[in-house]
Amino acid sequence: MATQTTTPPAVAWPRAGRLVRRCVGPAVVLVVAVLLPYGTLPVPLLLGGPLNSAGSLQLLATCLVFAGLAVGYDLLFGRLGLMSFGHGLYVAVGAYSAQLAMAHLDLPLLPAALLAAAAGTVLAAVLGAISLRANKTTALGGIGFAMVTLAFAQAGSVLVNTDPGGLTGGEEGLPLDADRVPGALVGVAHTAQLYWLALGYAVVCVAVVWWATSRPVGQVWQAIRDNEVRVDVLGLNPRRYQWGALVLAGGLGSAGGVVYLLVTGGATAQLTSTTFTLSLLVMVVLGGSGTRWGPIVGGLLYPLLDQRLTALAGTPAVQHLPAVLRVPISQPLVILGALFVLAVFVLKGGMVTLPARVRTWFRRRAGTSP
Repeated sequence: MATQTTTPPAVAWPRAGRLVRRCVGPAVVLVVAVLLPYGTLPVPLLLGGPLNSAGSLQLLATCLVFAGLAVGYDLLFGRLGLMSFGHGLYVAVGAYSAQLAMAHLDLPLLPAALLAAAAGTVLAAVLGAISLRANKTTALGGIGFAMVTLAFAQAGSVLVNTDPGGLTGGEEGLPLDADRVPGALVGVAHTAQLYWLALGYAVVCVAVVWWATSRPVGQVWQAIRDNEVRVDVLGLNPRRYQWGALVLAGGLGSAGGVVYLLVTGGATAQLTSTTFTLSLLVMVVLGGSGTRWGPIVGGLLYPLLDQRLTALAGTPAVQHLPAVLRVPISQPLVILGALFVLAVFVLKGGMVTLPARVRTWFRRRAGTSP
């Protein structure tokens, strides 16, 4: 007589416990983030005023936009090992396309945003296919991919700065057409709504990337990053999976460009610069590339430090320092560059590894104490 086997409760409960632990952390962080605009506590070192002040919410919204962009960029760099120098181009397409669609096609915000996101996704599909082909056919390998994406970024930067037909505004960029945007997203009095919009974008990026990387395709991406030749030998086409990740990252980036347009009140030529994409790279490495929380931490921390260090440079305490100290402190990029070097050489794995390193240090200290 055949016996029926069932999963022992001792095995089922640990699985349920791990699932709960994986969900509790993000849920708590999300609840706290949603409630931040209602807070009145001052944060003197990180923010210039209370949490619910317009300046603080504006800065936090900008940080959230960059967190979402960093998560999308890490899909290429951290998950696939592809170093793209042209990711900012898709952000620029999203911002400029949305503004041009509202100003010249008389479209409301939502249709213009969908059109802009679609335009960025299509551009990522086309340029991604060309870049990956160069990556395979040239002897340079991954460097070939990086150089081709850099060439596309430079072409986009030249196009925006030359202001063809007066469409891009040149170096000054394009201001947001407030007449086509709902009143709840315009003005200092509605900064909280912009903050929640940026939070929603960051949550969508995190959810999409976490879901994709947890699926079988995510395992293939990791295998391609570790050994692309082995994946090819197993009968899988690495270029197809790489192209899919490029399209997904480009779509998230172009959607982020629309949110960036609303949060900052305009589209600027800076989005097409290589410096913008390098900033995303620094965010990812600073937080921890290829990890769940690393790009989020780096995306939040980098623009926050950039803004606060710029404000610190103008204070009397810094201005009265000797020139040997005042000059480097007055340049936020110098300090951020030093943090980047520390993340690469000292904190291998980024800032998200710091809690584990601290726990390990305390355990060793406890083990060696008499």
